Amino acid sequence: MPISKLSRRNFVALFAAAGAAATLPSSAFALNDAQAKALIDKAVADINKVISSGKSLSRMTKDFEKIFVKYGDVSIIARSALGPDARSLSKSQLNSYTKAFQGYISRKYGKRFNEFVGGKVEVTGSRKVKSFYEVNAKVTLRGQAPFQVAFLVSDKSGKDKFFDLIIEGISLRLSEKAEIGAMLDRRKGDINGLIQDLKSAG
Repeated sequence: MPISKLSRRNFVALFAAAGAAATLPSSAFALNDAQAKALIDKAVADINKVISSGKSLSRMTKDFEKIFVKYGDVSIIARSALGPDARSLSKSQLNSYTKAFQGYISRKYGKRFNEFVGGKVEVTGSRKVKSFYEVNAKVTLRGQAPFQVAFLVSDKSGKDKFFDLIIEGISLRLSEKAEIGAMLDRRKGDINGLIQDLKSAG
């Protein structure tokens, strides 16, 4: 049976936590092709280890949050998902929002692990694109045809991190930005209300 777009997005979201920087990094610093590929090699190895661990879903979800924080540019991803409203937050609000967003993403996508037990992700290559690197990987789900995904990596934050993920032409950054925007609209623009919602959402 062919993999649905929903299934593919759910699988890839385990890695990206939906999205990243609202704009592309302005400079590549010292990041090179080998470093970008090495980052995703490590991330993929950790994800594959969790998928095949046999742990309970709750423990896999906690492991996923650690992987997200380790390899993803959480600050940029969180600000991107919020959009222009992020610029109006106080430092305290931004910290609270970022922490709540981190937990929300981990719960939302980490709980999908059970659907992908037996799956495998393999890095296949990388290339420089403007001021960042695109690292490609092949995703194989048990009993289904493989498909390609692309991790976008930069060192804009001072460390090598992935800031977006593309699958079948769809940016998870943009997908999650729409979700957060809808949540904020329901709160009529109340950032503190959004933060409270994120703490239990996912």
